[in-house]
Amino acid sequence: MEKPVRNPLFIACGVLVLVVAAFFLFGRMGTPGDSSPEAGFARDMAAHHAQAVDMSFTIRDKGPAQEIRNLAFDIIYTQANQRGMFLGWLQQWGLDQAGDQRPMAWMSGHGHGGSTAASGTMPGMATPQELAKLKEAQGTQAEVLFLQLMIRHHEGGVQMAEGVLKLSTRSEVVSMANKIVQGQSGEIKLMTELLKQRGAQPYPSILKPE
Repeated sequence: MEKPVRNPLFIACGVLVLVVAAFFLFGRMGTPGDSSPEAGFARDMAAHHAQAVDMSFTIRDKGPAQEIRNLAFDIIYTQANQRGMFLGWLQQWGLDQAGDQRPMAWMSGHGHGGSTAASGTMPGMATPQELAKLKEAQGTQAEVLFLQLMIRHHEGGVQMAEGVLKLSTRSEVVSMANKIVQGQSGEIKLMTELLKQRGAQPYPSILKPE
């Protein structure tokens, strides 16, 4: 029996198809670089979450109302775990936890960063003066300040997550960003209601209207 004749052109085309398929399957999911949106998001969100956890510990230790205490525990648990995942990504990608770029540089030049990316500040972060005021406050005043600061903080987290969703197709990043948008948007609604119960209102929103 004669062996089938293999057409070199056919073989070359087949190899090319495999190479292209491999590029789209693996190339787009390759390890993010040091200046990539994924790396910048992981670093900045890790720092952003760290402040939320710190503020939640502060209010928890003041013996607030049970609903505030439960909220603080939820934020501590959720955001501490997510922060560990961000740092784990960086380790897995072979990147340092701290990069050379300023905060939010990963959103610069993509039309999604606005003044935040230009100034190198993370949206929603409390100032040192605000953190000191929260530590000094007591009772209902502390609860109101915590809720106001945390609503703005969550708005910043939503803004960052929505930003990376426009810049990345990496599955774990997209999945986490969606969780942050959904989870923190839900907590914003809850905290707004808790403020209303205390006769107070949130700070002006930093989110752009849809």
